[in-house]
Amino acid sequence: MKIAVTGVAGFIGSNLADRLLREGHQVVGIDNLAYGPREQIPDGVDFRLIDIRDPALGKQFEDMDVIYHLAAKNCIADCQDDPYETSDINITGTVNVFRAAITAHVKRIIYAESSALYEGATVYPTPESDIAPRSFYAVSKAAGMLFAEAFARYHDLRTTALRYFCVYGPRQDYRRTIPPVMSAFIIKLLRGERPIIFGSGEKRRDFIFVDDVNDFHVMCAFDDRTVGNVYNIGSGSNYSVLEIYRQIAKLLNSSTEPEFRDDLPGEAQQNLADVSLARALGWQPRTSLEEGLMKSIDFIRRNVVDSAST
Repeated sequence: MKIAVTGVAGFIGSNLADRLLREGHQVVGIDNLAYGPREQIPDGVDFRLIDIRDPALGKQFEDMDVIYHLAAKNCIADCQDDPYETSDINITGTVNVFRAAITAHVKRIIYAESSALYEGATVYPTPESDIAPRSFYAVSKAAGMLFAEAFARYHDLRTTALRYFCVYGPRQDYRRTIPPVMSAFIIKLLRGERPIIFGSGEKRRDFIFVDDVNDFHVMCAFDDRTVGNVYNIGSGSNYSVLEIYRQIAKLLNSSTEPEFRDDLPGEAQQNLADVSLARALGWQPRTSLEEGLMKSIDFIRRNVVDSAST
């Protein structure tokens, strides 16, 4: 198949492109390199340097069988600081991707929503029906969701929405203003520095390894049962931030204690995915927390810490 991936230089997008290439597909990568570096784009990707808000985006989608729309502004702290750019990228950009798909006569779009839609949820594990966005980021993703549903309704697009929980693994977004906890903790400990925990460390998160996410990505492209549906993609278990820190410190044989700082605004106290809909299709997370952390540590040691010292 010929497949387009927006946000191909990002964490999930670059890993997805790798997987698709290994399986023999042609991959066209779309990115403006605002958040992901060019060197993260896998060899073999037909890369197009273009913003998802560009009116000429439709030309990049010609002859595509499937579009994976993953590009977004997704650091919650940055989104809280700049709701205008957040809405411009996450809402206007998403609308433009769907409009461009129609222009290019592409009927199949698999697109990223977010577990942030459950920020105000009170039911755990949280099913797909229980959305309660609170932060600017979550609101922008909720608006993108409604536009996507409208495009599917009025233009006969075959869509699947994926709500990722806390995805981690190689290439995780360690360059962000406030990096995700997994990569932030690993980098600091490998450098002999004190990692930072915002708040008490009691916030609980459902962590899912990127390879498991890509298992479901690939399934969506070929399984018509996913068309028109939305799926939580998580592990179905959660851990506190402090538990994750202790696990990483143990794997690295480190006795360094973290530094606690004031909590960040706009973050939920916990999330936990109800993944029964995805499991009903035969999908199953395969990677244990320890295995995923070891793969993340190995990648960061070789590609971030060691490479910076040479």
